[in-house]
Amino acid sequence: MDMNENYIKKSSIEEIRSRFDQDVERFSNLDTGQQTIIDAPVMLDLTTRAAFFVNPNSKQLLDIGCGAGNFTLKMLEKIPGLHCTLIDLSMPMLKRAKERVSAVTQGEVNILQADILKAELPELHFDIILAASVLHHLRGAEEWSAVFKKIFYSLKPGGSFWISDLVTQASEPLNRLFSDQYARHLESLGGEAYRDKVLDYIEHEDSPRSVNFQLDLMKQAGFRHTEILHKNGSFAAFGGIK
Repeated sequence: MDMNENYIKKSSIEEIRSRFDQDVERFSNLDTGQQTIIDAPVMLDLTTRAAFFVNPNSKQLLDIGCGAGNFTLKMLEKIPGLHCTLIDLSMPMLKRAKERVSAVTQGEVNILQADILKAELPELHFDIILAASVLHHLRGAEEWSAVFKKIFYSLKPGGSFWISDLVTQASEPLNRLFSDQYARHLESLGGEAYRDKVLDYIEHEDSPRSVNFQLDLMKQAGFRHTEILHKNGSFAAFGGIK
């Protein structure tokens, strides 16, 4: 089957938006909103600490697919007072994120309801860009490349981009190994029915790519340095410095 035919069967942007519109409460809690992600607390802490060490004097933060604001809140623990721009498909998520983020920063908090593919980002504006559990919604290689170029364009020189996400493996045997490992992880959380529910929506909604694929895109976009911070099976935290 042609890869484009596989993408046609995936959830549309509208379907993804609708699902998240109805799940604000769960994603407002790190314990419930991130439970399907292996090592979520570790990855969020490592990416925000890396951002702090690379850009300790940051003023401008962009959080792509911000959800209820968890990633930005973690970043504000390291660098208080940031001006925050939050992008998400879901307006209920954005409203909750703005409420939570505004409570802990004296900086401006701006929200933008948009698909990152269509969002207009300012040039050379952000010190730090974060993307947690969002880029796996991109489809073909052209979409991935366009988004990474857009992010590079919007970062200040020396700025950094950090990802925490579901990933695939470049090797199919390793893909099977880590897919089986993830299935067992889900089953340990909620049994077979819960495992099947999560794997079903991943099959319909997500199209992740490997860490190597994404690091290559960073280099092609112009990032000077790339780094893997953490990887455990089907999840990884990594980033690049402009």
